[in-house]
Amino acid sequence: MALFKYNGEWLQERRGGLIGAILNSGVARNEQGSRVARRGRRFPRNFLKPRFFRWLLLLLAVLFFCVFATFVLKLLSNGNEEEKHLPLSGEVLEQVSSYDAPLTPPKSKRRKQHFPCEVGLAAAVDNILEPKNYMNFTQFSLGYVEREVNPHANSPQSRFGGYQTLNEREKSFLARNQTIHCGFVKGMSRLSSPGFELSENDKAYMNTCRVAVSSCIFGSSDFLRRPTSRLISEFSKKNVCFVMFVDEQTLSKLSSEGHTPDEKGYVGLWKIVVVRNLPYLDMRKTGKVPKFLSHRLFPSSRYSIWLDSKMRLNTDPMLIIEFFLWRMRAEYAISNHYDRHCVWEEVLQNKRLNKYNHTAIDEQFMFYQSDGLRKFNPSDPKISLPSYVPEGSFIIRAHTPMSNLFSCLWFNEVDRFTSRDQLSFAYTYLKLTRMNPDKPFHLNMFKDCERRALAKLFRHRLLSSPPPP
Repeated sequence: MALFKYNGEWLQERRGGLIGAILNSGVARNEQGSRVARRGRRFPRNFLKPRFFRWLLLLLAVLFFCVFATFVLKLLSNGNEEEKHLPLSGEVLEQVSSYDAPLTPPKSKRRKQHFPCEVGLAAAVDNILEPKNYMNFTQFSLGYVEREVNPHANSPQSRFGGYQTLNEREKSFLARNQTIHCGFVKGMSRLSSPGFELSENDKAYMNTCRVAVSSCIFGSSDFLRRPTSRLISEFSKKNVCFVMFVDEQTLSKLSSEGHTPDEKGYVGLWKIVVVRNLPYLDMRKTGKVPKFLSHRLFPSSRYSIWLDSKMRLNTDPMLIIEFFLWRMRAEYAISNHYDRHCVWEEVLQNKRLNKYNHTAIDEQFMFYQSDGLRKFNPSDPKISLPSYVPEGSFIIRAHTPMSNLFSCLWFNEVDRFTSRDQLSFAYTYLKLTRMNPDKPFHLNMFKDCERRALAKLFRHRLLSSPPPP
């Protein structure tokens, strides 16, 4: 063992590296020269023993097992969720739709992507011409109830849709010379107003329209989306009325966003028409007035196109009328729904998303089933429609007697039951054609991808009103 000299004394040198230095204390002197031993710091003696490493490895193994088990359980949980999102089989839907037990809304499923497809429109407006005898459809005279005279309507208060009895409702489906309820019904009092009031100047303007494109925004529920001007022909700009119905609240909101009407009441191609005294508290139901009753709002018009406020028109309206009405020999055109084709499915979806009061939906649906509504069967050779559920955001109409009758009937169903017009479309069409077998109604239900090619689709600003209780 080596020696080294420290303050005149020979001391032993302790070797062993770092651990040796730690395990052995150093030697020093105090101020008086006496030697003082300093105790070195010691680690636990079992720090480097094999038993310690065995416990450490066991602890790491347990932690790894816990993490792995959590991952596996999460994977299994996701698999179960995917199974819940699988479409229901026919047998399951049959059981769900049975009214021996209440309807159970299905779980949501991932949204599908939908795209526009090519539409064989004419190259230009100059190349089209209304076919001869095009309006030679079923002919009869149709009048409308202007003032309620029903003695059973005990309420003196006016109601926009009137107080139609079930007997009057049944007779209204007959395509014959008659007077029916079709909105704008005044009460028994001479001073009563049905609502949906327009200025005399706007009424005079709308009475001059021969072709009308219309939309509406009530309750500030949407942004103003102008038709794409560069895609609209000069002929249509001069001869087609583009009318946007708004209430005073919406007009104020649009003005604050820079869409102030000019001195003639226009914002771009839209003629802004202000509606006062709205007929319904439910803004969705109020929106059905211009949607279905364009033949009443534009009494001189031969054709009309309705588009929802969430859409921006990207196609010339005359080219649309030529393709979907003239070329198809149809008097009414509407697209099928992009995802659902059976009213049973639509009922479930409306309840799952709480689109309307569930009890009201059930009452309407049970009434339709009792009056002959059946499930959509695409394999039925006698089926008259490619789908029983429409996408009602885009409608093209010729103002023929059958088209006007169908529009009134459809509106009356929305007025009597829920504002969810997709629930009443198939029932109204099937009942109308069933009760008039010798008087055809030429309806063209086109593809949803074609609808997407005509206008750009956006999302609503917000819900115009909460679902009715």
